[in-house]
Amino acid sequence: MSQAIELTGDDLALADVWNVAVGGAEAELTDSARERMRAARELVESIQGEHTYGVNTGFGRFVSEHIPEELSGELQLRLLRSHACGVGVPYPDDVVRAAMLLRINALAKGYSGARVETAELLLACLNRGVLPVVPARGSVGASGDLAPLAHLALPLVGEGEAVVAGERLDGARALARVGLEPIRLVSKEGLSLVNGTQFMAAMAALGTIRARRLAKSADLACALSLEALQGSRTSFRVEVHRARPLRGQQDSAANIWKLLEGSAIIESHRWCDKVQDAYSIRCAPQVHGACRDLLDYVEATVAVELNAATDNPLVLLQEGDIVSAGNFHGQPLAFALDVLALAVAELASISERRVERLVNPSLSEGLPPFLVEEGGLNSGFMIPQYVAAALVSENKVLAHPASVDSIPTSAGQEDHVSMGNAAGLKALQVLDNVERALAIEFLAGAQAVEFLAPLAPGQGARATHKFVRSLSARLEEDRSLSADIERLADTIRSGSLVAAVEAEIGALA
Repeated sequence: MSQAIELTGDDLALADVWNVAVGGAEAELTDSARERMRAARELVESIQGEHTYGVNTGFGRFVSEHIPEELSGELQLRLLRSHACGVGVPYPDDVVRAAMLLRINALAKGYSGARVETAELLLACLNRGVLPVVPARGSVGASGDLAPLAHLALPLVGEGEAVVAGERLDGARALARVGLEPIRLVSKEGLSLVNGTQFMAAMAALGTIRARRLAKSADLACALSLEALQGSRTSFRVEVHRARPLRGQQDSAANIWKLLEGSAIIESHRWCDKVQDAYSIRCAPQVHGACRDLLDYVEATVAVELNAATDNPLVLLQEGDIVSAGNFHGQPLAFALDVLALAVAELASISERRVERLVNPSLSEGLPPFLVEEGGLNSGFMIPQYVAAALVSENKVLAHPASVDSIPTSAGQEDHVSMGNAAGLKALQVLDNVERALAIEFLAGAQAVEFLAPLAPGQGARATHKFVRSLSARLEEDRSLSADIERLADTIRSGSLVAAVEAEIGALA
């Protein structure tokens, strides 16, 4: 097991979230975080007699209802129970683990007022593999992710459900299975567990890493397809992109130029009569690059949110005050998640057009129809192109923004909401679709370039081809390619495809 990631509340990185959520790394609170949390808790307890939202009042529209001190713990427990009404299939495991990590990191900032032992129990659940069952539908992304976070918190009090070692258990049994005991909540703790943007942020953090890998993978796929289509390298020259110095465009062009280095295929047709390639080849840096530039915005927003205090009310230690405000509102993340979906959807859109050129004999410069011998008896890559088209079409619907919608809640008290959870769920589906669409281009490109043998592609395209063939044999006669597509999509998601190519040619932008 790698060294535990230290949670200070201030410096959690995207890579840390991935390592915990996907890689299974453990996390731990720092002493400084514990000290801040204790100080914040003392401040909460010092104002028990004052009229303070969530400490001795009802919630939402019930803000004016006073709750006596002796019922403060019961108030927090009923908050979790009432808010845990999400529906539908649960979030993926990696999203739940990421949300647990982010909620602990938010508590560590010392703006919540929760006890150290409450954060420590949630941390122990994360490290020991207690995975709350959290339905994915029910958050409007306004007072944070109320319903999902309530489901996340219920096992801490011995309620709700959690999965331990693959077995779904009630909260109390799940804790007991790993040697833990439930806690009794005190004033403000239930609110500290459910007010926050952690599920939106979890989807955005994991999605950003996947999207970055997709951006590099799109360049790899384009280079392999360009070789198979006997395209030109000249449109990727640095001088061209220096004349329009958008960072993403320059990086994508540099990658494809590098991947094509040493290509015998390109050298063989340098003096051919074809003047220009189709846009899906020639304009790839402009399209891929624009997607990369959008991801810069997404990553900047998410990087801040990982270490943000999104509670309400906020415990302001330096000022000695507790303030009701709106940091829980998910609009920044809702926009970012919609933009993320938009950016990666376009990578699949242009990829599918390159697949069409590879399989269509009227566009493919002499390649056999649908990239297979004995066409007619074999259908070859005819239907994989259909699949790519279906994925791209679905993305067009999913790319419609959720963040421009709002339905008022809580009897008009919460009269504008972000719908960031819907944006996140859409973005995850778009990411899945794009990984599969690019996998189809890799398979088609690997098949197509082999028809040009003995001429060899450039070093980077050759490394890409080698990796694809390590997972999927050449299509000599028809077979189901579903499993091949999924295997390649998994390597795009994990980053192993890009890593394998970079190991041979050096780092890509």
